[in-house]
Parts: sequence; C-alpha cells; structure tokens
Amino acid sequence: MLSLQKLTMLMGSKLLFHEIDLLINKSGRYGVVGANGTGKSTLFKLIANELQPTDGQIRKTKELKIGWLNQDHFKFDDELIINVVIRGNVALWSALTAKKELLQQKDFDEQAANELAELEEVIQHENGYTAESNAEDILVGLGVKLDCHYDQLSSLSGGYKMRVLLAQSLFNNPDILLLDEPTNHLDIMTTQWLENYLIKNYNGILLFISHDRDFLNNLSTHILDLDYGDIRLYHGNYNKFCEKKQEIVEQKDKERSSSMKKIQDMQKFVDRFKAKASKARQAQSRMKMIDKIQLPEKEVSSRNKPYMNFNVLKQSGKNTLTVNSVSKSYGSRELYSNLKFNIRRGEKIAIIGHNGIGKSTLIKQLLNFVEGEDNDFIWGSDAKISYFSQDHHEQLKDNTTVYQWLRNLPLKVDDSEIRKTLGRMLFTKEQVNKNILSLSGGEAARVLLVRIILEKSNILIFDEPTNHMDLEAIESLQEALVSYQGTLLLVSHNRYFVSNVADRIFVMTEYGMKDHLGGYNDFISQYGEDYLCGKWLKSSEISSSRS
Repeated sequence: MLSLQKLTMLMGSKLLFHEIDLLINKSGRYGVVGANGTGKSTLFKLIANELQPTDGQIRKTKELKIGWLNQDHFKFDDELIINVVIRGNVALWSALTAKKELLQQKDFDEQAANELAELEEVIQHENGYTAESNAEDILVGLGVKLDCHYDQLSSLSGGYKMRVLLAQSLFNNPDILLLDEPTNHLDIMTTQWLENYLIKNYNGILLFISHDRDFLNNLSTHILDLDYGDIRLYHGNYNKFCEKKQEIVEQKDKERSSSMKKIQDMQKFVDRFKAKASKARQAQSRMKMIDKIQLPEKEVSSRNKPYMNFNVLKQSGKNTLTVNSVSKSYGSRELYSNLKFNIRRGEKIAIIGHNGIGKSTLIKQLLNFVEGEDNDFIWGSDAKISYFSQDHHEQLKDNTTVYQWLRNLPLKVDDSEIRKTLGRMLFTKEQVNKNILSLSGGEAARVLLVRIILEKSNILIFDEPTNHMDLEAIESLQEALVSYQGTLLLVSHNRYFVSNVADRIFVMTEYGMKDHLGGYNDFISQYGEDYLCGKWLKSSEISSSRS
C-alpha cells in the first residue's frame, strides 16, 4: 500500500536519509522515533505530498485517503467546532456544502434534482447522516465537552483547538493516518482514550511520532528508527526495539574488536619475523591478509543523551510544605476550594487531572505567582525552590544569549561550571551564543534545566517538563529525578515518566482532590484506567471536596 523507493532527502546541506527502501504494511502501527532534527516530521510531509524528495519516490495507491494532524488551527477559527471535525472527510464535506448551496437556489429544475440525487448518494456512502453524532463521540472522547460543539473554534484555548484538529484527522477513518506528537496537548486520561481508540477503532496504516514511552509501547506494532542517515524497520514495540538495537550495536562492536585483535596478532608476527629469512614468506602472507580484512564500520548515532544531576546544597526542614486551605476561582468558575495537604522532605509528588482543572494554577498559587481566595499555606524552614514552567517564555524573555542569560542570574557558581553544565546538556560553542528568543522548544527546556541544575535547590517544581523533549532527554531527566535527594512537585501527562518518578499522587477533579500515598502504577491497580468516571469522582474517597 505504501512504499519508499530509493528515497533521499536533503534539507539545505544536511542529509536526513539516503536511498531508503521500505515497505509499509496495511494495519501496521508504526512508531517513528529519532533524535530531534533527524527528519521525522519531514518524512510525514513527504508522505502527504507537502514536500518533494531530493531523489527517489514514495509510491501509494491513488485512491488512498491520508489523514494528517493539521497544526494550523487559525484558518478554522471562524467555523463551528463540529464542522471543523466533519471537514476531515473531504468528499462528505464537499457534498454537504454543495447540497446546501443547491437547496438555496430559487429555480430548482430537473438538472438540480439530478445533482441533488447524486449528492445524496455521496452523503449516504460517506455516512453523512450519522456524521454529527460520530464527530461528537470523537470530540467527547478527546475531552471537548458536548455543550460547546456548536461554538466557533476560536472560543477554545490553543490546547483544545489541537484536540479538535486531532478529531478532524480521526473522523475520516483514513487509509493512512499521520500523527505528529498527538499527545503533546493531552492530559493522561485523554491520552489513554486516544490510545484505546486507535487500537480498537482504527484499521488503516498508522504512523505516529511520540516522545511518550508508554504511548509508543502500547500502540506500536513496528518502529521506524531514523538514525545514521537511515530509516530502519524493527518489529515490535519500543522496548523491543531498544533491546534489538542494543544487541545489534553490541554485536557490531564484538565483530570489530575480533577483527582488530586478529589484525594486531598478525601484525605482531609480521613485525617479529619480517626480517628473518625462514619466516619472511609467512610474514608476507600475513601482511596480505591484513590488507584484505575489512573492519565493520563504526556508525555514529545522531542520538545524544544529556547528563543531568540535581544536587542539593542544603536540605530543607522535614515539613516542606503545609497547606491549611487554598482556593481559587476565575469569576464564577471555581477551580478548587479548601484544598488541604502536607508535603514532607524527600517526597516526589505528581499532580494529575484533566486539562483546565487547575494543576498549573495550584502550583503558581503555591509560588505566590497568582493569588487565590484562600492562601493559607506555609513553606518549611530552609526551603529553596526551583521552578520549571511549561510556558518557557515566562522565564526566557530577555533579548540575550544563552550563556549571558545564565551569567546574569544570581547563581553562586563560577564561569567554568556554567560552561561545563551547558556542555553536559549538549550545547555546542555556537549554541551557547545563540539568542534565547530564537531557541527551539527542546533547546529552551534544556536551558531552563541548566539553570535548575546550577541552583542546587532542595525543592523542584516542574510543570510539564517533558514537552518538546526527545526520548533521550526525557530518560536522562527521569534518571536524575529518581536520584534527586530533595522534594519534587511534578505536573505531567507522561504516564511512563510519572510512574517511574513519583511516589505519591494528587488527583485533581471537579469534586476536589484525592491524595494517594503510592506511585502511579499502584494507583492504577486500585482504580483502573477509567478512574475519573462519574462514580469514582462522586465517591466518598475524594479526600478534599468542594465546600
């Protein structure tokens, strides 16, 4: 159905991949992985005919429908949300639009009647009479409430607009579905819904880019790895891919080591006996053998893993934070009321819940960035806090270079430690002098992490830190937080990350907040994936309910 034939792609002078031959099978779910900048999104644009390859071709059956997560929501701002979704089926939307125009004609003659009959046939064939209900089901599953489906798209926030565009790409049930970071604007529960939907309801070719390890593992049947200027196919999920790739690297290293040892042994013989007449012929023979031995190429991976280590200069008191009562409303909308909890030194707490429920607001209130109706809380003795905002522009807004921005901070470190930490976080000499206003999302995240590493705080507050990070950076951050000796308060929608880092879970709901003393996997084992169902929300187990 879809094949890459001698596909080569250059971006400027950079070679992304060269002479790729690959067959993509029907009903496969292909996770596309690789370091940032290796060409994952470019590959999608080539498949969708948004770009033309430097050489080679992509062959696919002409009648195949391609669904692609559209990132440009501005062109739909003035349209009804339900219509934006139905637009995902181009044939149906064209027929519905033509039918509406036809019925508005004053003179409805025989020709118009025939055209209407043809349009009705297309609408019926494309399931047009159930289109709105089908679109509503997808929107509700993605967390877009039913009562706003007939509002304009412009009424939604950027994150919810992206959910509508995701619903648009799913609506047509295309033969090939391309999803580029579909979980970036989704909370944990909606990510779980999307995962289940794609497994149970989508039967075409799925290619998706994701930095969410659980999403990759649970969804993928194959992995396409962009590395070494190549695209290599692996069978199985992401964990199996990691195991297989490591086996291949180790096998090549063994082959290379074996060949080098053979060369060294023969060279020793040649050096020892080349001047001895009785052994000269044997020495000459070994010299010829050395020339014929071809060492396996040592490939250089495009993947680089940053090094992170969050040290604590001085520990805080045992009672890190005491919250007697915090409440926050925006106008008539109440986010949370009378929340109460205590945090002790060394705890690693993840705050989860639907988007818009108040997770980021709660963090900002505890940092005194926003003021609520109740603000009765106190940080413990010697508390030193470092904060990572999900909106990088909140903290990176000066017109200066990466190095100078860090140098201007009140850090108790010398110049060499700043430069050494930047190097460990994969900043080259050129990137150190890059203006922070022009940084990519991944670069901006790493700059903020450099600052936090240098601050050596005993309390870390992270709001969606894995957004824009590649898998290698996420893994490094995860390892650093597991080893961290201070206190952590974390907001994240990345299930794998949360399950490996947090030892306590705050679940924020519309009925209050549940405090679970245990990790995410333990929480799921007790309540299941559908833990935000109405029955659970209304149960007496919610520990801090609204007044």
